[in-house]
Amino acid sequence: MSKQAYLVRKVDEIPRERSTCGFRKRLIAKEHFEGANFTFLNVYEAERHYHKKTTEFYYVLKGKGTLELNGDTVDLEPGVLVMINPGTRHRAEGQVETLIVGIPPFDPEDTFFD
Repeated sequence: MSKQAYLVRKVDEIPRERSTCGFRKRLIAKEHFEGANFTFLNVYEAERHYHKKTTEFYYVLKGKGTLELNGDTVDLEPGVLVMINPGTRHRAEGQVETLIVGIPPFDPEDTFFD
């Protein structure tokens, strides 16, 4: 059996899950593609954490807030993209909807708390 040539995902049809940063919908996860993950996130009561392997790209779609990065604060608003390298402690606050791309894909075992 051959692999399907494409995958179509609709955010409204994906189950919502609680995550470290809020409520997420996994558009593309490791089981879909080994190279990266794509996650739609509504920020809510995020916990400060870091990853040892994954680089995350936060692209703000809607809302305003802040992203704490190793003690620095970056303002978030639509159109802002932030790249978070491995080892960077981070936490988002505010009413923000983002698209997160993780390379390599998110792995729960690669989430660490101080």
